[in-house]
Parts: sequence; C-alpha cells; structure tokens
Amino acid sequence: MSESPGPLVPAGARYPWLCLWGGAAASLLSVGGRFDVPLAAWVAPLLLIRFLRHTRPLVGLPAVFAVTVVSAAVWMAELAVPITWLTLLGDVAFGIAYGLPYVVDRLLAPRTGTLGRVLLFPAAAMSVEFLLGTFGPFGTAYGMRAASQHSSTALLQITALGGPYVIAFVIGAAATIGNLVRERGAHRTALRWAALYAAAVALIVVGGQVRMVFTGTGGDTVKVAGINPSQAAIDAETAVHGASRLDVTDPRRVDRADVRRAAQPLLDDLFRQTARAAAAGARIVVWSENAARVADEDHGAYLRQASEAADAHNIYLLVADLTYLPDAPHGRDETHLFGPDGTKLWDYEKARPIPGLEIYTPGDGRVPVVDTPYGRLANLICYDADFPADTHIDADIVLVPGGDWPEMGRTHTAMAGLRAIENGYALVRQDFNGQSGAYDATGRPLSTKDTTTDSGIWYADVPTHGSPTPYSRTGDIVAWGVLAGTLAAATAIATRSRRRPAPPTPAASAARASGVGPGR
Repeated sequence: MSESPGPLVPAGARYPWLCLWGGAAASLLSVGGRFDVPLAAWVAPLLLIRFLRHTRPLVGLPAVFAVTVVSAAVWMAELAVPITWLTLLGDVAFGIAYGLPYVVDRLLAPRTGTLGRVLLFPAAAMSVEFLLGTFGPFGTAYGMRAASQHSSTALLQITALGGPYVIAFVIGAAATIGNLVRERGAHRTALRWAALYAAAVALIVVGGQVRMVFTGTGGDTVKVAGINPSQAAIDAETAVHGASRLDVTDPRRVDRADVRRAAQPLLDDLFRQTARAAAAGARIVVWSENAARVADEDHGAYLRQASEAADAHNIYLLVADLTYLPDAPHGRDETHLFGPDGTKLWDYEKARPIPGLEIYTPGDGRVPVVDTPYGRLANLICYDADFPADTHIDADIVLVPGGDWPEMGRTHTAMAGLRAIENGYALVRQDFNGQSGAYDATGRPLSTKDTTTDSGIWYADVPTHGSPTPYSRTGDIVAWGVLAGTLAAATAIATRSRRRPAPPTPAASAARASGVGPGR
C-alpha cells in the first residue's frame, strides 16, 4: 500500500455507485438536446469509466448500458421526436452502440499497457460515432459529441482537419487520462500523459483561434433573405385542411382537392414576401422546406411563377415545395433554383428523408452547384445536412431549407452549422417553425432568427468566398484510420487474452487489498 496510487484508488473504489450516478446525470445533460451543458460531455465518460473499472463487468456493464439507453430516450423527449416503432428501435440501438466503447475499456483495456488504457476508449468512441454518422439511418442527429460543444468554436476548428468525429476522441482521451491520473497519482507516467494531453488541447484551441482569425473568406458579402409562409397564410391553409401543416405532411392522407384550394393563396403570400425581400436588397432568397404545397398537375404553373419572380426582381430564388403525386410515393420534397433572368438552374430532391416519418423516394444525392457573381451556390434539404460524408461540397454558400418543430429547431440548426466549419463554406439554413441561422466558414453565427415566434422575412449578410478545408478534400480518412486501428487492436488483444489471463490492474489490486471493489 506504499505505491503512489494507494491513498487515491481505495477512496474511489469505495464509492463506485456515486460515480455511476454522477456519470448518468452528466450524460443526461450532454445528449445533443435543448438543455445541454458542454462540460457535462467531458464529465460523463470520466465518471462512467471510473465506475466500470471498480465493478465487476456483469454488474457494471448493464448499468452503463442502462445509462446510454436512457440518455437516448431523454434526447427524444427533449426534442419531441415523434414516437414510432423505428425511432424506438433507434433509441435502443443508439444506447447499445454508444455503450460499446465502455465494453472495450472494461474488458480489453486492462489486458494492455498504459497505451491501451489511454487510447482504446477514445478510439472506440470515435469509431462508433463515425459508423453511425456515416452508415446509420439517423446520421449524426444523435450522439455526436461535437454537437454538445457549440459554444467552443475554437475547439471545433479541429473538425476542419479531421472531421467532426475527432471531438469524440478528444473528449474520450480526457476521460481515460483523467482516470490514469486518479489511479496512479503523481506517478511519472501519468503526469507525462496529462502534460501531453494538455499540450495537445492547447494546440487545438490556439490553432482554432488562429484559423478563425486568418481564414480567408474575403470582404465581399451578399444579402440573403429567408422566407417562411406568414401566419395569415398558415391559418388560411389550416382552415382548408382542418389541420395544421405539420399534420398534413403525409401526402397519402391529404385530400388533393384541398391541396389545390389552399395552394394559390399560399403561393401568393410567398411571392409577395419574395418581392419585399428583393426590394430590401436581398440578392438571394431562400424558402424553408416544403414552404409551398402544390399538386402535381399545378407544379408547372408554380415553377413558371417562380421563374417570373426571379426575373422580375433580378434575384437568385430558391423555392422549396412538397409536391403531392397521385400515385406512390405520393410526394416529392424538392427545391428549384432560378437565376436573375428566370432560368431554372437546378432541381433537387431531398436525398435523406427522415426514416419512419417521411415516405418520399430519396433523391440521387447529387448536390447541385452553380457559379454566380456571389460565389458558388449549393443546396441541401434539412436532414441531408446530418450526414457529414454527403456534405463535402465545392461551394462558397450552401443553402439549407429546413422544416422543424419548436423543440428541435434551435438544436438542429446548430448541428447543421458544424458542416460550415468542417468544409469551409458559409451555410444558410432557413427553418420553418424552429430557428434559422447563417454561419461563416469558421462556424461563427452571422444571424439567427426564432421562427417559432416570428414568421417575417429574415436577412443575413453572408461572405461570398469560402475556404476549402483538408476534411472537405480528403473526407473521413482520419476516421477510417482510427476505425481500422481500433478493430486491429481489439482483435489482437482478444486473441492474446485467450492464451493468457489478464494481469490485475493497479486500481483493482489496491481495491482488493482494501476489501472493496470487483469480486467483493
């Protein structure tokens, strides 16, 4: 008991369940919801790892999985995610997936040296985020640690180099190194790791500040206007359908005659606002997702009206509509960009309909880009921006019509703003019933507007020159490398472990010597 960790480990080992409850509380405050506390995202894994390392796996791991599943459920409740069989299944899947790095730390890390005990958990955490964000049906809508750090803009600049999943590694390493220091006290190895980590984080933050100061977006800006249907237009539409527009998004359950009766007054309102925005100096006007609701047989006339408006007001006009079709899939979620001479420059269909909520056939995912006097313009629709691998666009300004609900809007727009940092373009998200936001190429907010309380025209002066990033050019090469290394290390450790028993960790040895901890 004369070893340096002696006085420290038994104290933590006597109170592992306090670490669990503290880690659970911190986890619930870092779910990517409305009530996140950025520091909680760092505290949660620190305490949960502490708990796990001082309990038997058959006791500790189910408890941690319970925390990760409940955290996903809290996220759903905070953001009022509609409850369907798919979202409930997603909740459980999220909980299991985000609990796996703790399994790696508890079962495999003790069978390695200090290097494994420090790096396995953050590498596994980053790998899980990457796999879910790239191949999961919900993308990065839940679980990405970068989303909990919106206020730390300088820290987030590292994502321009290695992608958004790097933040999971940085936070995970803080947890394992913190536990290393706790276990070994002033031991030279622990202090070296702590000093190395502190220097790395300082370099990341200082480098981020430097990038924010020197990123070349030029001095030119363009006034962009965001348009939502006015409250009067929404009330009139509701009167026709007998339900709010959020309740008539499923085109299979809507009377097409009602759609046609409600469409023209709604379009007249949207084009009146477009004219006012142009008169106020806007050179680019973007509507929110599904702002227009039109029947397929009226779609051509609607596009002609949009072309005439763009021509008459000498603007770039991005209109967004839900088009009701007579046959399956019964609807298209789409946008159309018109140039100042009325020419249609693109048609784009949403590539990532929300699983379980939107029945539309996905678009082909080819993001349209056009050169304009205001830089290269591109377009995604709402949920498309939750998949970082789909957002490596050679553009200066990316327009993102969105359609949310009050609990979701602010968080969802902030998540989309991360794409601006990662790829070095300005991003403008015009959101219905949530929060609109414009961000420059370093993620700094240029303008925001709460569209749950104000449906009027929103303006933002947006830089016309982007600044391409290493991540936008190389994609997820860093994440793929970390994933490959994690799988290789886990396989090697598991194989070797079958041949020889794992040595007791210093923490476990001290805990057993004091009569507490695992196996007691």
